[in-house]
Amino acid sequence: MRVGSIGSSLAVLLLLSACGSNGKGVEQTSGETAAARWSETTARQLHEAIAGRAAHGLDRLRFEDIAPGAPLDDAALTRAALAYAAALAGGASDPAKLYRVYTLPRSKPDLPRGLAAALAAGRVGEWLASLAPQDDGYRTLSRAYLALRGHDDAVPAIPQAKAALKPGATDPRIPAIARQLAAFDYLDASAAQGERYTPAMVAAVRRMQADYGIRPDGTIGDETIAILNLSDADRARAIAVDMERMRWLERTPPATRIDVNLAAARLTYWRDGKIADTRKVVIGKPDTETPQIGSPIFRLVANPTWTVPRSIERKEIAGKGAAYLRRNDMMWKDGRVVQRSGPRNALGLVKFDMRNPYAIYLHDTPAKQLFAVVQRERSHGCVRVEDALGFAEMLARDEGVLDRWNEARASGKEAFVGLPREIPVRLLYQTVLLDKDGDPIVRGDPYEWNDRIAAALGFGGANGHHLRAGSGDLGP
Repeated sequence: MRVGSIGSSLAVLLLLSACGSNGKGVEQTSGETAAARWSETTARQLHEAIAGRAAHGLDRLRFEDIAPGAPLDDAALTRAALAYAAALAGGASDPAKLYRVYTLPRSKPDLPRGLAAALAAGRVGEWLASLAPQDDGYRTLSRAYLALRGHDDAVPAIPQAKAALKPGATDPRIPAIARQLAAFDYLDASAAQGERYTPAMVAAVRRMQADYGIRPDGTIGDETIAILNLSDADRARAIAVDMERMRWLERTPPATRIDVNLAAARLTYWRDGKIADTRKVVIGKPDTETPQIGSPIFRLVANPTWTVPRSIERKEIAGKGAAYLRRNDMMWKDGRVVQRSGPRNALGLVKFDMRNPYAIYLHDTPAKQLFAVVQRERSHGCVRVEDALGFAEMLARDEGVLDRWNEARASGKEAFVGLPREIPVRLLYQTVLLDKDGDPIVRGDPYEWNDRIAAALGFGGANGHHLRAGSGDLGP
């Protein structure tokens, strides 16, 4: 018996309950018609769309159990369409269940209504294609994934050798090693010189070895090559994971905003849809991860004091005497340890106050040396901004409060300068970046957050090389 129309909210909910994890994170509107009658044409469009799911890194998941040539079954076709639509529109996994904290703005289209309209117009294929991100970055990752996924990765990109490569030696593998060091941000691309293992490359290798817990001797042996040598399968896996992260996000982010890529420890300031500034940041250590949240800056704080969080107080200050507090410009106030304003304050000379219940914000730091290291996972969870005073001045000027900001700074005391409008901040996590030519570069996964998404997409484990947590300091 054919089901001609599914009009009630109960029918919609029954259909969605069969979609499994693919429907998570996508808002549905009850009471809307979920489907009109399917035709041979619209059924074919659905099958073709699902058959092409590799373009979205979803080829390891199933979305339908409909035998080829089977009679039209409106209920089964609708279940498959909504399941696949949910994966395209909001992800095949639910970040709120993969992570303890995830509050980034999500994509939430009304899928039942959209499917009903697509069926009525006979354009199911076009509707499904419209649900995934439409930007150039997503399309670039899609093309890269399709190119990589079928490769035989038994032969490594950088071959191993019988003897380790020592400083000063020449080797035909040097250009490939230099490219990968540059991709990982350890080496300026211009520092490589032919096939010679230069001092600049040696220094870059030593930094990388230290970050991965290998003896930092600058000698490139099998273990160092293995870290540099991401296979095509590793790259494809990372790209599929980042496409999934992109599907989670709202499709049209605010034109003026601040994006912090936690995986790369870099900040990008967008102003009226264009990149106005980029700079390095220091983020949380792997055991005090900076969460993926959306939270606006609503004011600048000049010469901030710092009320030490209870967790830091218990773990790092408890039992230390009055001399320690004096050395660090700290005092007890209302039962809490408070650090006075000044150049030694853990927040530095400016705090970017944000609205969220997690006490996460951007701020300055007296530990400027941390911006010179590659792996900048060193804080207790907040985000430290390189040249934070310069960044605060930029925001104050752009928001028309520069005079008030300068007065607050000059006071030498804690002072608050409200912004006329809040500036959205997104703390994102993306391990695949695009280089100046638009080609994808696979970076490290410092929090090892890729694995849980990869598993939800049907992938196995990664290559097993993980960053070693760097030492931090007292600051938030």
